Amino acid sequence: MKKIIWLASYPKSGNTWFRIFLSNLFDDKEDPADINKITSTQGIASARHIFDETTGIEASDLSHDEVDILRPGLYNSISDEAKETLFIKVHDAYTFLPDRSPLFPASATKGIIYIIRNPLDVAVSNSNHNRCTVQKSIERMGDGSYGLCGKNKRLKDQLRQKIGSWSDHVMSWTNAPDQKIHIIRYEDMKQAPAESFTAAIQFAGLHFDPEAVEAAIKNSSFEEMQKQEKEKGFKERPSGALSFFRKGEAGSWREQLTPEQVKQILHDHGRVMQSYGYLTPEGEIVY
Repeated sequence: MKKIIWLASYPKSGNTWFRIFLSNLFDDKEDPADINKITSTQGIASARHIFDETTGIEASDLSHDEVDILRPGLYNSISDEAKETLFIKVHDAYTFLPDRSPLFPASATKGIIYIIRNPLDVAVSNSNHNRCTVQKSIERMGDGSYGLCGKNKRLKDQLRQKIGSWSDHVMSWTNAPDQKIHIIRYEDMKQAPAESFTAAIQFAGLHFDPEAVEAAIKNSSFEEMQKQEKEKGFKERPSGALSFFRKGEAGSWREQLTPEQVKQILHDHGRVMQSYGYLTPEGEIVY
C-alpha cells in the first residue's frame, strides 16, 4: 500500500519550515509545537539508523552503492507497515539504480511534495548553513556531481545522498515518472501561506478547517522558530553554523550577492528559474 509522501527539496529551501507547520497542524494545540520534536514527520529518508534497524544490516558494512540497492526495499517495507500516511523528508535527487529502477519506488509513494526556492536565496542560505563562502555555495549548486555524506573519512549519521546541481535536483523530482507531484514555492509559502499550505495538505489527502491551518501557520512563523532556537537550540542545526533559522526572507540575496555571482547563477540555472517563475522571459529576476 502506498503510504509515503516525500517532502523533497534541495537543502535550505523550506523543508524544515513545512515539517514544523505539519507538527503544529497535527498537534492542534494553542501553544507552538517544540521545533525539536517534529512528531508529524518520520525523519529523513537518508537516516542511517532507520536503514540499520529496518534492514538488520549495518550500512557501515556496505559500500554506498550497495546501500542504495537496498533502499527501495527499505521504503517499501516502511510503507507496508504504516497504518496511515507518512511524511518523510528527503534531500536526495530523484535518481535511478543500475537496473533503472528508482531509488524512491512508486510502489511505496502516495505522492511527492516538492518545495522549491529561488536559487539566488538558496546560495546565501546554504553558505550560512555550511559555513562556507557564498562563492563555494554557488559552485556546489552548479556541480552535477555534488552530494552529501559520500566520503568515508568518518561515519556520518546519514547515508550518502546524490544531490546534483540545483537545476538537476529540481528537474529530477518535478519530472519523476509515474508519480503524483505537487510543487510548492517557498516564496508563495511566505506571501500566501494559507493558500499554499492548504493546497499542499489537500494534495496529501488531509482536510483541516481553515482556522486550524491559520493557527498552525501562526505557530510555525519564522519568528517563533527563531525564538525557540535562541532559547533552547535546534538539534538539526549543523555543528559550526551560527543558526539554522537565519532570516527566512525572500530576496535577501540582493544584499549579499555580487553582480558576478548573480550572473553565474543565472548562467547555471536560468532555464529552470524561468520555468518556475523566478525569471521572466525578458531575463528580469522575480523576487
